[in-house]
Amino acid sequence: MKLKQLILGVLTIIAIAFIGLSLAQSWSQPQVQSRLELYQTNLLLHASEWQGDANSDVDLKGARDKLIGDEPVKAALKQYQEARQSVAGTLAKLETRSQPTLEDRPLARTLKPETQPKVAPATETPAPKTQAQQSQEPITQMTRLIHELDLRLGVLQAQQEQTVAALATWNQLIDTTQPSSQFSSLGKTATALVGLWSTPSSLLPDAELQIKQELDGWFRYQALTRLYKLQQRQTSLSELQTTEQDLAQQAALKLLLIAGIPVFGFLIGIGILVYLVVQWLVKGKQALLVQNGTLSWPTSWGGETIWQVLVLFFVGQFFVGQIALPLGLQLLGINPASFDSRTQAIYILAVYALLVTVGLLVLYSSLKPFLPLPDEEYEDWFRINGGGNWFWWGLGGYFMALPLVILVSLINQQFWQGQGGSNPILPIVLEGRDNVALVIFFLTASVAAPLFEEVMFRGFLLPSLTRYVPVWGAITISAFLFALAHLSLSEILPLMVLGMVLGFVYTRSRNLLAPMLMHSLWNSGTLLSLFILGSGST
Repeated sequence: MKLKQLILGVLTIIAIAFIGLSLAQSWSQPQVQSRLELYQTNLLLHASEWQGDANSDVDLKGARDKLIGDEPVKAALKQYQEARQSVAGTLAKLETRSQPTLEDRPLARTLKPETQPKVAPATETPAPKTQAQQSQEPITQMTRLIHELDLRLGVLQAQQEQTVAALATWNQLIDTTQPSSQFSSLGKTATALVGLWSTPSSLLPDAELQIKQELDGWFRYQALTRLYKLQQRQTSLSELQTTEQDLAQQAALKLLLIAGIPVFGFLIGIGILVYLVVQWLVKGKQALLVQNGTLSWPTSWGGETIWQVLVLFFVGQFFVGQIALPLGLQLLGINPASFDSRTQAIYILAVYALLVTVGLLVLYSSLKPFLPLPDEEYEDWFRINGGGNWFWWGLGGYFMALPLVILVSLINQQFWQGQGGSNPILPIVLEGRDNVALVIFFLTASVAAPLFEEVMFRGFLLPSLTRYVPVWGAITISAFLFALAHLSLSEILPLMVLGMVLGFVYTRSRNLLAPMLMHSLWNSGTLLSLFILGSGST
């Protein structure tokens, strides 16, 4: 027994080191929230171009005006300036480090930014990156992102009649991008934009090609409008304006959808929370808020088994995700960075399925000495029952979580200032255009993740902890470990709040289907919002 405890102690040190290292690495990674803000800003700019439909009975233009505000371009300029400043700060931190700071986590290694330069033809298998190349890659990505932001900042400045500032922004970009560098296309685009807004203008032969290659959405529309007017291409200008009106109307509808659904859910959630509190004040111990609130689970195993499951779960993640899998791929000559979005989606699902298999094997082998559980006394353990009111608990829990997590996230965002990392799946969904890949991401995040994580954290961990702490303590501890398992500093607090609501729903319903449903709804809503935002940059 002492040998087992010694082994668990060593594995605990490894697990703590793994978690600490992963959290430290996430410190310099940008949150997906930072990208969401820019994508939503792009959608606002698109929607601001819509002139409305005179034949429509619905006043969407009025609703759009309330959403975008009086000066959308001015607001967007401020947003981009803040984003540029944040990225520059991240780049400065990366340049002071000698070790890789991005893409070191198991799933993060599957990321392939759209802006990553191609180092080999699509038909060839890229050679594995050296340590130096891996260290330089995050710096290269951040540098390119700054250049892309500068291109767009200049367009916003020009539209705000800050032409001198716009030319200065683009000229600085030209000065920092050599013709032979991997950023040369961005420099050429900046040169084309300088020519468009200079007095007198100077039109490059490939200006249209460069604009279409490096700019999208509202920014491309503004640059092409300027180009076609200077070239006096009225037909092209009319076609562009017609296309922009269609896209702008779609953007307005997407904006209403993105803003409307969370607000609607937020209000429902506030209503449910108020109802539960009022019912508790009136009914006391008979209220839903305290139902089963002190009822613990009978447990045959002790703290050592809980310790064993948690330690082996985290060590298993570390071994599979950071040692076995990367080594196996390297031996096979496979580089995940070369995958397209569909292959990435399949790869992430396969990796997650492997991690789930390891987790379930750990759980089963740890509990095997105590199986089978007595039917009557242990009937609430891992209970999945299609009857009862689990559906309403799951649905109600989702709405309850919305205002709580949103408020905590707003506070959390002020603290982290766009840093601290995010789930690596989210940026891929945000930038994805492959419907098959999106379906696979949905299966991973909205089906596989809720099933496994609820079995592990609500099905096993929470009830096990009630042997030693009150139910509310078990909910809190299991929620913290649930958040910690996602290995992103900036997400610990919001995910902990979400985990506490999931724990509350499970302890009250005594049915794993309820938190599974709530978890699935939460992830599905996140993916839907990301998909809508990502589809807005056309």
